[in-house]
Amino acid sequence: MQRDTTLPDGIAPLFQPLNLGGLTLRNRLAVAPMTRVSATADGLATPAIAAYYAAFAQGGFGLIITEGLYTDTAHAQGYLHQPGMATAAQRESWRAVIHGVHAQGGRIVAQLMHAGALSQGNPWRSGTLAPSAVQPAGAQMGFYRGQGPYALPRAMSQADIDEAVRGFADAAMAAREAGFDGVEIHGANGYLLDQFLAAHTNLRDDAYGGMLPARLRLATEVVHAVRAAVGAAFPVGLRLSQGKVNDFTHKWPEGEAGAALLFQAVGKLPLDYLHTTEFEAWQPAFGNGASLAALAKLHAGALPVLANGSLHDPAAAAGMLARKEADAVTLGRGALTHPDWPARVRAGLPIEDFDRGLLSPIADLDNARRRRAAA
Repeated sequence: MQRDTTLPDGIAPLFQPLNLGGLTLRNRLAVAPMTRVSATADGLATPAIAAYYAAFAQGGFGLIITEGLYTDTAHAQGYLHQPGMATAAQRESWRAVIHGVHAQGGRIVAQLMHAGALSQGNPWRSGTLAPSAVQPAGAQMGFYRGQGPYALPRAMSQADIDEAVRGFADAAMAAREAGFDGVEIHGANGYLLDQFLAAHTNLRDDAYGGMLPARLRLATEVVHAVRAAVGAAFPVGLRLSQGKVNDFTHKWPEGEAGAALLFQAVGKLPLDYLHTTEFEAWQPAFGNGASLAALAKLHAGALPVLANGSLHDPAAAAGMLARKEADAVTLGRGALTHPDWPARVRAGLPIEDFDRGLLSPIADLDNARRRRAAA
């Protein structure tokens, strides 16, 4: 990594270019995927969504990763007003979003998501699916229009699994046709692929259950199907986490040894990057020792690692890169607080504290920012 002599040493690593599977980024700062529940009822991206994403590119972020886009119309959708990549109309609705980001010099990747058992607020669905009939912990999120406990899911048949894999592959191809610069497979935060990975939600006794390599099988099949659909030259990433949206403090029971085994397996997949997320990305993953991102860097071979988790402080973000624990950082709360975070950091301007009001749907975001400014 060459030093940028126009920037202070402390933040210079953040502004070096990066290559992800042939995609050249102007810096190592990305917008993390954040659920916004701001699409139309039938999952279409809107002009407000286009303006929202374009603002991040205008503010200097090199890469933007969209909120999770559901991959099929049968069971993948997690939230009311979640955008999708499962119909032709949904695919076409993203063209204006992509154009707006490209016009500002940014690059944009579509995150592809199947909610599995954590699907909420969708009464017209014929029930939820999961690796096993295990009711999810916690309650549906009212902020995302859910109410009450999660439904008891039905254990997926082989036909259900095949349908889910096809959904990811078809959505990836649709994203490429729409003009996205890549796709990220959502294997984190307690959604379907993570449900298969976790021993407490995957009680299967077939080829998809049991020891860790078998529990990774569905994610492996999805990665290979997506790669076959989009070809070798289109960037494909995978996001992994320990915590879930319904269990923020969850840790992999296999500990660091299990993380090593998992990342070694992932490093052999036809991926262009790995995206890890923790509450505080620089903290030890298992009480002491290395962070999750650092373990990924150590065990996933040459696969570039994007780190997410409370990295809105420039020193914390740059520190991950300087210590070679990650190749890029992704910001959620920091990006919502300041869509121009990269430009502000370059200019030496202060970074303000996060206001939870900024989690409002996109249509209310400007009002939330005005209220914050007036406070």
